[in-house]
Amino acid sequence: MTETALQPYSSLALAEPLKRAVADMGYENMTPIQAQAIPVVLAGQDVMGAAQTGTGKTAAFSLPLLQRLLKHETASLSPARHPVRALVLLPTRELAVQVADQVKQYAKYTHLRSAVVFGGMDMKPQTEELRKGVEVLVATPGRLLDHIEAKTAVLNQVEYVVLDEADRMLDIGFLPDLQRILNYLPRSRTTLLFSATFSPEIKRLAESYLQNPVLIEVARPNATAATVEQHFYLLDDDDKRRAIRQVLKDKQLRQAFVFCNSKLGTARLARALERDGLKTTALHGDKSQDERLKSLEAFKQGEVDLLVATDVAARGLDIKDVPAVFNYDVPFHAEDYVHRIGRTGRAGASGVAVTLVTKADQRLMGELEKLLKTKIEVEHLQFEEERPRGRQNDGRRRWQGEETGDVRDDVRRERSERRYPERRAAAPAPVDPFFNQPYEAPEAQEEAPAWEQKGRPARAGVSANIKPKRKVAALFKAPDSTPQT
Repeated sequence: MTETALQPYSSLALAEPLKRAVADMGYENMTPIQAQAIPVVLAGQDVMGAAQTGTGKTAAFSLPLLQRLLKHETASLSPARHPVRALVLLPTRELAVQVADQVKQYAKYTHLRSAVVFGGMDMKPQTEELRKGVEVLVATPGRLLDHIEAKTAVLNQVEYVVLDEADRMLDIGFLPDLQRILNYLPRSRTTLLFSATFSPEIKRLAESYLQNPVLIEVARPNATAATVEQHFYLLDDDDKRRAIRQVLKDKQLRQAFVFCNSKLGTARLARALERDGLKTTALHGDKSQDERLKSLEAFKQGEVDLLVATDVAARGLDIKDVPAVFNYDVPFHAEDYVHRIGRTGRAGASGVAVTLVTKADQRLMGELEKLLKTKIEVEHLQFEEERPRGRQNDGRRRWQGEETGDVRDDVRRERSERRYPERRAAAPAPVDPFFNQPYEAPEAQEEAPAWEQKGRPARAGVSANIKPKRKVAALFKAPDSTPQT
């Protein structure tokens, strides 16, 4: 299907409760993906939707699903009257929570129930919610399988299945779980796939789950948003943190995402930026779900300046008005670059994407150029501040300046004493002049030392230092062996 102009939500044949919810959220016009996908889903057809991240894919499948489920709406409190009829699968916990929140807002004026289940948290609260009955279930694959095996999630009445971020869902890591879940679903169902990127291999794989799907592409596949200003700076590893501070200052940026390729690198960089005076929080897979949610909430509320994260935060997270994204590491997979910079410039807003490139990233940059089908111009960043001198921690258990010996112990000692007065060294104790005199050999002794004089007399063939055996009285007298007469 071809791209169409924006249309108002009032032109859709939505029920009044859904229109009220949309109006409460401040939506007036549909985005291109919504304008094309909603009528198709309302008609009951399968969809493969490709659109840039941040263009409103969640509303594109949520609103038509809720509209078609209104025929099952009931005010009954019986769980049996609220079976699962729509299943939404997502790759990450954060994305699942976000989609579930939006579904609740769309359905707040209806009697349709929704719930979200994901790993990293106790199953008991999720089980209690499922037993009350829900029509729309948002889930991650692993935790959903746990509930299926525990028989707390029954999917035999599912009419709609949504795979959001389908390229990641159909990746080799998710495919086995996905196949197991689909085996529990009725064969007669509507399947919707939405993602920002679709490779030809993924398209062929996805078509095996769909029946006569309608392909909707509102932009060139793997394209980045035109509202995002992209920069690639060539520099050394040691200058990356300084580059982040410089760009934040030059462009007067208030908040930003900072993406790294590893969980360990994310944690170290967050600590290093915190020491640089920037309010920073980290988000990666080694954190508990509660910590991850708190980090996201703190960033949303503006309590922190930088959210340093792995690609767990690159897909689908909708945080409004984030002005910039930094790629501290060039992503291993070129497709992830599209998702990363999609965290800024959302819903038509402008944004800045900065990628810090080193000489070791040539291969990754070549793959990125192949994906974007354009030649990337690498720039050189002019620094205003000088590189810190002395022994500076770069966040990777390495200290700069050790090779050149530029370690100023006296400066650090004075700084420590100013900060911790109790650590100041006391006045030096007086030195005894005796210990400063040179060594003098003692005069020769005419007679042997006392310890030698008291030595035991030597026996023939035996050292004088060997202790002789002591005679000990026997406790019992040995019996006389001579026969009695």
